Amino acid sequence: MPKDIKFKKLFAMTLVEALVALFIFSVLIAGIFGLTFILYRTKSYEWEQSLAIAEARRGVEKMVREIREAREGENGAYPIEYAGDKEFIFYSDVDDDGKVERVRYFLGQISSQTQTKECQTSQKGGSCSVSFSDFLGEGELKSAKVSVSVDGDFGAYTEYAEIFADGEKIGEVCRTSCKDCKGTWQGTVLFDVTDFAKDNFISFLADASKRVDPLCPFSMKAKFDFSFTQEIQTTQLKRGVIDPVGDPPSYPQDEEKVSIITNYVRNAPPIFEYFDKEGNKIEDFSLRLKNTRVVKIFLVVNVNPQRPPTEYQIETFIHLRNLKKE
Repeated sequence: MPKDIKFKKLFAMTLVEALVALFIFSVLIAGIFGLTFILYRTKSYEWEQSLAIAEARRGVEKMVREIREAREGENGAYPIEYAGDKEFIFYSDVDDDGKVERVRYFLGQISSQTQTKECQTSQKGGSCSVSFSDFLGEGELKSAKVSVSVDGDFGAYTEYAEIFADGEKIGEVCRTSCKDCKGTWQGTVLFDVTDFAKDNFISFLADASKRVDPLCPFSMKAKFDFSFTQEIQTTQLKRGVIDPVGDPPSYPQDEEKVSIITNYVRNAPPIFEYFDKEGNKIEDFSLRLKNTRVVKIFLVVNVNPQRPPTEYQIETFIHLRNLKKE
């Protein structure tokens, strides 16, 4: 009997030890897998960051080459068109074809939208109006246009409508070629209203001439197709190039070819800074075009700001060769 009892006690101890050992082994395996996963994520992120840095460096090298050779445009434009904190527009022969292109480096994306509103009046020689507001969101307005069409008593040359934007006359519709009560929109005219829309609000008014009568049975209907293009900041530094066309040469903005130079740009400070021939930083926007002789590029690159490693900074100064003697 004592031997049996001794055997049972020995067996009980071995089972407990096995369970403890299994628990410790499981903890060790979980720790090893967890550590391996963390190391893999860290190395993967470091690899992504190194690729982003290499991409940014190549982009900056391209920018340096093109900006250094800034020169007068084919249309006679000054070498620098716009010198902003996060946008720089200049002219340079970037593809060595003997023709000077318009080049734009900017941080953001272009978004275009169209909004439509209609109004009508039944008064003889009456008017009607519409307004658009809060259309930009967080974007910066680049251009705005309105297409105005009417219908009503517009069969005679004395029957037309004057168009106003924010209380200022911008033109007329249906001075010629319109008909009485046609039943479809007519007399369409396109107006550039960029300057009126910069404050994120614009109102339009169509004012019929005194001879416009309520024969349709309304006197006038007006439709306003308001189109605008805005630039919204992103983490992508982009390059837009426009080739000169026509004689005399021009640079149509709707023919701009945009490509991504580098991703993951996290700049809070300006990307571009400008200095005069004495090395003084130019803060006044109005003086940047004529006085700039050196352009500084500063990029902050980080794939994910919430994770290490820390951000990588690229800084370089570019002397504009063709402006040194001015």
